[in-house]
Amino acid sequence: MTSSAKASRRKVLGWGAATGIASGMSTLPSVSASETAKLPKVEKYYRLGKTELEISDISFGSSSLRHGQESLVHYALDRGINYFDSAYSYTRGQSEEVIGNALKGRIRDDVYIVSKAVTDPGASVDWLMNHLNTSLKRLQTDYIDIYMCHAVNDIARISSPTWLEFIEKAKEQGKIRFSGMSGHAGKLTECLEYGLEQDSTEVILVAYNFGEDPKFYERFLRERDMVATQMELPRLLEKAKSKDIGVTVMKTLRGARLNDMRPYEREGGTWSQAAFRWVLSNPNVDAVVITMREEAQINEFLGASGADRLLSGDLELLDTYYALNSATYCRPNCGECLSACPYGVEVSEVLRTRMYAVDYHDLAFAREEYETIATNAAACLSCSGEPCQNACNYGVQINAVCGPTHSLLS
Repeated sequence: MTSSAKASRRKVLGWGAATGIASGMSTLPSVSASETAKLPKVEKYYRLGKTELEISDISFGSSSLRHGQESLVHYALDRGINYFDSAYSYTRGQSEEVIGNALKGRIRDDVYIVSKAVTDPGASVDWLMNHLNTSLKRLQTDYIDIYMCHAVNDIARISSPTWLEFIEKAKEQGKIRFSGMSGHAGKLTECLEYGLEQDSTEVILVAYNFGEDPKFYERFLRERDMVATQMELPRLLEKAKSKDIGVTVMKTLRGARLNDMRPYEREGGTWSQAAFRWVLSNPNVDAVVITMREEAQINEFLGASGADRLLSGDLELLDTYYALNSATYCRPNCGECLSACPYGVEVSEVLRTRMYAVDYHDLAFAREEYETIATNAAACLSCSGEPCQNACNYGVQINAVCGPTHSLLS
């Protein structure tokens, strides 16, 4: 991208914040908040593609789940949530163990478990099977409903012959029922394009929120590519639906700075509910997977269950959030800054873990995730910061945050 294009994009973003983007009108139908007063329970279940699983439209993300939180899983079950998304690496295995303890003795036909593993193109079938067997032991179950290649940022990982052989073998042994991929990195478009053509991709989990959706900017911009980071994402979600591939989405709260929005919320609707309603109004999305940390949060999130359109006032909340946080939010699907660093620092991954610490207020999880970064921000401590000073097309001051992030999380 040319320097003039970068300047234009920053100019547009600055204009949006300065003039109050909230003045725009929604392109989606609205109804009054009073029409949708809900009890804190799941209101709608969607068929998850060819799997035929009927899953809750607001589903349980367990990236922060730790020992002693079995009651939180029970509360979610009581509210009608039946889809629990975990991973081999979450909280060093505690997430899977807590889900296993909580679901022990439950009829599995009514509850669906997802797990994922970060793989390497050269990983052997035995290595992959060992990871799967460990997850099965933690979860105290004989099978996992959906098993995913986790955080895919390289086509080589899902096209690896050993991954495909492992999936086939695990299915034959009855250890997994369905398979898929998750992703939120800069090569998401390429990886999805490939993955959606493979028989082994039966479900996807991708980063998608109002700020990644070109429709959000149609009200006031013609050159939408100046703002949206994933112009192709809506098309790919539509393609997935046309191929009967289940679509679940994450990162729907765009940084989850919930407290920033409390002063702007009104009776009958919160910022998080507005963000969920935007995503669920897309007919190509089956469910939102969102990290749940406490019962009150589950109640709030379920306030958006059953939505198929925005409520009056939702768009104003989305616009306000965008104006407040756009210049500090690292877009998970971008990656345009990576070539600027002479040391090969995985900037987007560093800032992702910073988000967990600063925005999510989960320092332990942030440190665990930071440890997995192959090239972290250690080099930033002795760097002038000049190479990446203006590398972000959205105005994030990379040079000012990467070094401190290393000091905080290493």
